[in-house]
Amino acid sequence: MKHPNAASALNLIGNNEFIWSHSMAATPYSMLDALAQVARDKQNLTLLSLHTEKSGALCAPELAGHLRQRVFFVGGPTRPAVNCGLADYVPCFLSEIPKLFRSKEQRVDTAIVQVSPPDKHGLCSLGVSVEATRAAMQNARRVIAQINPRMPRTHGDSFVHLQDFAAYVELESQIPLHLPAEQDPVTQQIGANVASLIRDGDCLQMGIGAIPDAALACLGDRQNLGVHTEMFSDGVLPLLAKGVINNRNKKKHPGKVVTTFAMGSQALYDFVDDNPEVVFLDVAYTNDTAVIRQNPQVVSINSALQVDLSGQICADSLGTKIYSGVGGQMDFVRGAGLSEGGRAIIALPSTAAGGTVSRISSLLSPGAGVVTTRAHAHYIVTEYGVANLRARSLTERAKALIDIAAPQFREQLARQAFEDWGLRV
Repeated sequence: MKHPNAASALNLIGNNEFIWSHSMAATPYSMLDALAQVARDKQNLTLLSLHTEKSGALCAPELAGHLRQRVFFVGGPTRPAVNCGLADYVPCFLSEIPKLFRSKEQRVDTAIVQVSPPDKHGLCSLGVSVEATRAAMQNARRVIAQINPRMPRTHGDSFVHLQDFAAYVELESQIPLHLPAEQDPVTQQIGANVASLIRDGDCLQMGIGAIPDAALACLGDRQNLGVHTEMFSDGVLPLLAKGVINNRNKKKHPGKVVTTFAMGSQALYDFVDDNPEVVFLDVAYTNDTAVIRQNPQVVSINSALQVDLSGQICADSLGTKIYSGVGGQMDFVRGAGLSEGGRAIIALPSTAAGGTVSRISSLLSPGAGVVTTRAHAHYIVTEYGVANLRARSLTERAKALIDIAAPQFREQLARQAFEDWGLRV
């Protein structure tokens, strides 16, 4: 049923409900702004989501007792709320969130989504983000939609019929942009070091940001690269245009870019619009290690906040302060490790805080979250080089990691390796 405005549609929500919000660049932030107002007349609502864009209104302290956020991945709008106790963080592999909905372990009463206008068949598209939203819709008692003419129409698991909406609002708003990050000498060198590990015929998974973009910018001379990823951004566009990425070598979905969401510039959104070369699939599928491993030469490129000398990788917190989330890092690290000829890469700057803190440390900070275990770690890359940890002893790992730490911290790390671990490096 069509409603005149967002508040009217959202008033279908009752007290004590669990609500899922479409996430990433498809965040229906105009609807969430209205929800922040409607919720003041409701009791005990729980809003489930991944990273949401422009959702700061939901973090207002005045919503206590009315609406509380429960996030599977922390971003800028939710980070302060999570770390001061106004919202909750749920550590979970991204691939497993749909399973929580389908098994009814996590109840979903209402799903709020943002979609493209219906085509001649009455089918709308979830656009630039399918992720766990498809599963949430399938298991919710009702779906409330914002139909936005700016939302690209994408292919894959994104289609939903207009008749499946309990309520919808026609509302135009800008799809959030994530412009390419500024490059600097450090990120460029990290990118070059990552690129040195990429071979012809590799199937890539990469995240968003300056380091993946820097690595992709160095791959113009490769051949027959493929993409099976959780997400992608603008860095792949030049490689697709040149034919460097043609997905020819893939066993799963040859000829197709496989993803579950995209975030970037308007040029990226224009590229995926009605483009059958790009398929947006359920994250329970894209991030399933049993699927990922079927492609040969899978290379996962992910980031970290801190790595200890044994190879434990912290990617979701700064000590006990939650920064992001578990996400799909382990899904792809493991999938790449199981792939024939696969490689898992963790890339990070060697220092933080203006060069005063080494990101490679003897021990992880107290409370730091181990997202990728020391047994899964393969390549660690900084601007100072590449450390291969696979099948290496603790002593060999410590030495390799110290060699790619910032020079000013190497002597201290060697000393701490002996004091903390009893390792002579």
